Amino acid sequence: MTSTEARKQQYRVIGTRPIRHDGLDKVTGRARYGADIHLPGLLTGKVLRSPHAHARIRGIDASKALALPGVEAVVTAADFPIHEDMEIDLVETLGNLRVLAENIMASEKVLYRGHAVAAVAATSAAIAEEALGLIEVDYEVLPPVLNGPDAMDANSPRLHENMTTHSVAKRFERGTDTGVGSNIASHLQFKLGDPEAGFAEADVIVEREYTTSTVHQGYIEPHTATALWDFDGQVTLWSSSQGAFGMRAQTAAVLGIPESRVKAIPMEIGGGFGGKLNTYLDPVAAALSRETGKPVKITMDRAEVFIATGPTSATRSRIKLGAKKDGTLTAAWSELVYEAGAFPGSPVGAGASTGFAPYKIENILVDGYDVVVNKPKVAAYRAPGSPQAAFAIESAMSELAEKLGMDPIELRLKNVIRPGDRLPTGVPLLPTGCEEMEKAMRSHPHYNAPIEGPNRGRGVAVGFWGNAGNSSSATVSVTADGGVTLVTGSVDIGGTRASLAMQAAEVLGITAEDVRPSVGDTASVGWTGQTGGSRTTFSTGLAVVAAAEKVRDEMVKRAAILLETEPEKIEFDAGTFKNGAGKSLSFQEVAAAQVRTGGSITASASSNPRQVGPAFAGHIVDVEVDPETGKVEILRYTAFQDVGTAAHPSYVEGQIQGAVAQGVGWALNEEYVWSEDGRMENASFLDYRMPTTLDLPMIETVLIEEPNPAHPFGIRGVGEVCIVPPMAAIANAVANATGRRLTHLPMSPGRILEALERPATNGTGG
Repeated sequence: MTSTEARKQQYRVIGTRPIRHDGLDKVTGRARYGADIHLPGLLTGKVLRSPHAHARIRGIDASKALALPGVEAVVTAADFPIHEDMEIDLVETLGNLRVLAENIMASEKVLYRGHAVAAVAATSAAIAEEALGLIEVDYEVLPPVLNGPDAMDANSPRLHENMTTHSVAKRFERGTDTGVGSNIASHLQFKLGDPEAGFAEADVIVEREYTTSTVHQGYIEPHTATALWDFDGQVTLWSSSQGAFGMRAQTAAVLGIPESRVKAIPMEIGGGFGGKLNTYLDPVAAALSRETGKPVKITMDRAEVFIATGPTSATRSRIKLGAKKDGTLTAAWSELVYEAGAFPGSPVGAGASTGFAPYKIENILVDGYDVVVNKPKVAAYRAPGSPQAAFAIESAMSELAEKLGMDPIELRLKNVIRPGDRLPTGVPLLPTGCEEMEKAMRSHPHYNAPIEGPNRGRGVAVGFWGNAGNSSSATVSVTADGGVTLVTGSVDIGGTRASLAMQAAEVLGITAEDVRPSVGDTASVGWTGQTGGSRTTFSTGLAVVAAAEKVRDEMVKRAAILLETEPEKIEFDAGTFKNGAGKSLSFQEVAAAQVRTGGSITASASSNPRQVGPAFAGHIVDVEVDPETGKVEILRYTAFQDVGTAAHPSYVEGQIQGAVAQGVGWALNEEYVWSEDGRMENASFLDYRMPTTLDLPMIETVLIEEPNPAHPFGIRGVGEVCIVPPMAAIANAVANATGRRLTHLPMSPGRILEALERPATNGTGG
């Protein structure tokens, strides 16, 4: 028996696979999503969006729209408070209030095609749509800038005339603003050791440039929000989001009202992947409700989701790696240029801090640039920023292995980071199992199987994600029949109701089915961070465990009363209370006696972990490239990941498999196609090519369970690091199959064919 197996035998519920509590409602259609809200007197809202990527707004005339029968209100930026530059708590991060407000409704300039300029509330969708066509906007069209390197040019058009470059030279030292009128919002730098000296020691150097395209999260459910501004000044929101408290905070801030006046009710969510952390519609619907005195619902269509919500950054990465003949890395350098979209705030910081994280390298220099362009403001997308950096660095690592004549996994193992080693940020790595994961990859049958047939290749890649903590709240209550209700503030995206209920059940010695979990609104549960950052099962789980422990301790006191003994003499095991004298009571019996032993048993707790559990993932993929069409077929895929303790293995496996599917799309097909004037040309699922089941093989998962000491059950977040390796692994497999290394994503059939016209360099790939 392995140590992992022995450790897991102590659990009764953790590690099992119960049916998810919300499953029946989901498969029968009874679950209520954001668009399912219908209130008396409900009006339909529609948003007028800019047809230009960059233009000054000289005037807006809504008089004709307001005169249309059935139109009850029109709002523009003039109906929102004027916000100064100030920080706002967006639950997971600090944001800029002015940027948030300007992205929701443009005032002086529109900065991307699809930027909202006005909104209408009407008695029907048809009338609202007609009214949009009657709003006259006087634009002064300006030249757009559509990619990061062009935007950095001193002669490029300026999106924000007064924006300066914020420089962060060291992790714990705030830099200074430099330059006036720059499109570079910020420059950050991480440095370890002496990179110049490290490269001087190198026997082999690989230096490459890599680029990635804008891609979208691809969630199925569009953004939707319903708002009711009551006569007493209280605002109620129903929306599809990754966190009700985040929607409350953002809406209150943009409207300039206290958070206590806003109640946000979370609905079921049809996918988010980071794209539903920010609000686009809630403040607009609320403003229209304020004007009309009626509830207003706004739902985006699919084209609006593409052009007016946040995708992830297109990037340019320059990478340089140096190594000795034995494979020891001597130095690493990267320059990362991430597009932020129209407003500052790309995930370049995450890319800069995670790209080299799988390796122990004494000499590192990382420069990251956050650059504004005339595209939608970017949003989070599953380990935001890390996949782009990993694509570049892991591609370069496999090319370095080729030049050294080393096995690509052996090169990675030779330089593997271990707990206590410094990350690129200078912070020591917390306990995790990168080395164990890579050894599992090396010994797996997939890696040791022959690659049979022409035009076939194998690639590997690894990736890191730090995971998040943040605060969560939970309330656990015992019912008279021995059941337990669990209320948390975490929106359930990937089965977290089940994983949280399982943790409560483990503490209380009952089954997962005995726990009835629900997601509370902002008036029903304590403050809780958004569902993102791979934090929910971990951090909200800590709150659940703490609340359940309080309930267990109170149950012990009640059992002592019933068994006529002292609480310290009660032995609790597997849901049974024993008094040491041969008498015992079940959990259900103690629960039934609540009223006569002291009243209802309920407890609340909050978490705010200062230590989290970072995670590593490693992928092996086999591909076949059709030399006639350029199509890449995924033949076999195995994903390895240190998951700490898999609370519910099925949902852990599902997270990993879903990330691989998204990574395949990112690697081979998905991209925004832009016209020269900034128009997205493929704003539909018909033209924006995402993988289907026909594009994917069965995806094997290998769960490495190195327990996270920051959680009593060893749990660490699993939902993000799994999207970090796929693009690099597939690129390395394509290089192995074709002898040509592609450095731009996606590696679409046309780009594959162009590469095949070039002379082959080698075929080792990896």
